[in-house]
Amino acid sequence: MRNGTTHLFIPGPTNVPEDVRQSMNVPMQDMRAPDFGDLTLGLFTGLKKVLKTTTGEVIIFPGSGTAAWEAAITNTLNPGDKVLMSRFGQFSMLWVEMAERLGLDVEVIDVPWGEGVPVEEYSRRLEADTAGEIRAVFATHNETATGVTSDVPGVRAALDACGHKAMLFVDGVSSIGSIEFEMDEWGVDLAVTGSQKGLMLPAGLGILGISQKALEASKTATMRRAYFEIGDMLKLNADGYFPYTPPTQLFHGLRASLKRIEAEGLDNIIARHRRLAEGVRRGVNAMGLELVAARPEFHSDTVSAIRVPQTIDARDVIRFGYERYNISFGSGLSQLAGKVFRIGHLGDLNAGMCLTALSLAELSLAAAGMNVEFGRGVAAAQEWYAAQEGAADAKRIAAE
Repeated sequence: MRNGTTHLFIPGPTNVPEDVRQSMNVPMQDMRAPDFGDLTLGLFTGLKKVLKTTTGEVIIFPGSGTAAWEAAITNTLNPGDKVLMSRFGQFSMLWVEMAERLGLDVEVIDVPWGEGVPVEEYSRRLEADTAGEIRAVFATHNETATGVTSDVPGVRAALDACGHKAMLFVDGVSSIGSIEFEMDEWGVDLAVTGSQKGLMLPAGLGILGISQKALEASKTATMRRAYFEIGDMLKLNADGYFPYTPPTQLFHGLRASLKRIEAEGLDNIIARHRRLAEGVRRGVNAMGLELVAARPEFHSDTVSAIRVPQTIDARDVIRFGYERYNISFGSGLSQLAGKVFRIGHLGDLNAGMCLTALSLAELSLAAAGMNVEFGRGVAAAQEWYAAQEGAADAKRIAAE
């Protein structure tokens, strides 16, 4: 029997705020009723604000971020099209696998796990592609497996510098709504996210932002699709309806989540994630541990992938945390299995929660056999959070 709170610190699904959870406790309703658009039309508007697009369209698929990956590809590309991708973690690797399975000609760049999108190499290959054979460039904005955030504006700059017309696809599943993301300003053509991370909902919604350029490409794309046909979606979405049965309860939750995001302000949310993540990073460093992210410019503000000493199995850290201390940490994936555990720090989160994660990480590491000086990680994070709050108080007083 488990007493008290079970602590969820995986990088998704994230904690669902109580008001969002309760908002989904509604009776079933008629998805063809004349007033159904009263619920749904505002969701498209709200998501455009989160994506920061005024020119693009947003489509909500019942599914996951992976479903939105597939929708992005099948609606805008043709079998045999050449695309430029990079692999530097589990999820960027899976996106490459999907592209290959769907029949694309994938030019893939392998990068050490801990690095990010190789912007300079992208630039070199785009400049060499004078015939314009590359139809699309893919970038995983935040690689959840390694805690690495990549330079999407840098990819756009590389495209623009050589006048390349390729579309820009971005996986923003663990970044959008938590880390700075500018769909229009960065010239993103296909932006992918899901409901279970920064949007603070259960999994079940795959969300796709589509630029006008990508919409134009969809008119001639020949890749086979049925369920993921965006033309069918856009036609009915205009009045708030869907071509098949939508997950109505999740729509109620999304409305409540978007209301929370608007109330806090997206810029404030991004700053909060940055502040909380830095506290976690300082705590990890004080424990004598290292992040997978190779350099500070790659540090993710939504998830930290933490290397354990060679004498420790990270799977034991995760197991002891779950069995003894009611906490779920993210596991190391693929080549990082047993070498890494992950702390997800995104969504509905505050400093107290991050301190809990660090304190229970210390206990779990000790249980797994690491020599831990209890409190060092927590104290380092406390000092950071206290200093940040002090600075914020001084700023408020000066403004009064």
